[in-house]
Amino acid sequence: MSSSKADASLEVPPFLRVHKDGTLERIAGTQVVPSGFDPETGVLSKDKVIKPETGLSVRLYRLNKESSGHEKLPIVIYFRGGAFCVSSVFDPDYHKSLNTLVAEANIILISVNYRLAPEHPLPTAYEDCWAGLKCLNSQVAGNYDVEPWIKDKGDFERVYLVGDGAGANIAHHLAMRAMNNSDFNLVKLAGIGLVNPYFWGEKPIGVEVTDPIRKAMVDKWWNFVYPCDKGCDDLLINPFVDGAPSFANLACHKILVIVAEKDILRDRGKIYYEKLVNSEWKGTAEIFEIEGEDHVFHIFDPDCQKAKSLIKRLASFINQ
Repeated sequence: MSSSKADASLEVPPFLRVHKDGTLERIAGTQVVPSGFDPETGVLSKDKVIKPETGLSVRLYRLNKESSGHEKLPIVIYFRGGAFCVSSVFDPDYHKSLNTLVAEANIILISVNYRLAPEHPLPTAYEDCWAGLKCLNSQVAGNYDVEPWIKDKGDFERVYLVGDGAGANIAHHLAMRAMNNSDFNLVKLAGIGLVNPYFWGEKPIGVEVTDPIRKAMVDKWWNFVYPCDKGCDDLLINPFVDGAPSFANLACHKILVIVAEKDILRDRGKIYYEKLVNSEWKGTAEIFEIEGEDHVFHIFDPDCQKAKSLIKRLASFINQ
């Protein structure tokens, strides 16, 4: 179908447009690449359906070599970005980035292909990602279709939730939910890694005050995927508002926050770190800022030196 902006009743740049006839056109994140062996990194990947009733799937990654002896590897559950409305685990940019991370960190990685809004309204994405955690818990219990990559070589005492953008938001909320939850009681959540986390709010702060165009753009993203009475002060997007759960409920002992200097979300990531270290949470937190770069630059330009530094920093955090 040929289309143009003139045919659209709603634009959600740079992600998608809704046409006057109600059809949805995604502009970004539509390309796909198959799983398999990546000769550049030596990483092997495969796809697996974990919830047949909804079609929920994951893409699994590991180095294509046997680890020595009885060595167990950290397990990373990864949640991609895309403002909850675009992209997939089959996206070539994410596939390349995760191959690189797995090779650098020598981990087992599970990338969850959560379903997208608006066809699957929030909190569907959160529930799909929680299903990924439950699946991991079931691997330990042995009451689920056992995946040898995970069962044989995964270290269930070193599980990490990592995400960028919307995926970082998901990682935070799932780490809050995991505390004392029987769906996730057989594994140990060691830490979470938040890359350019997608947190927001109604009242502009920091650079948002002087950049009303981008502030309005991000407002529009959230109000499109989750129209609600509280808007950008809903607890899902703004964990800092009055009445939000205490960060003391985070079920991990270390957190890494990575922000980018030119990212409109930068100041929210910094506030997250500040709130975290001043909360009753007993873990250790680090923040790392990439100068001169914008939101998830490492996904779009993975071969640049700063992207390589980001991946190395994330890998070091996982293996500390």
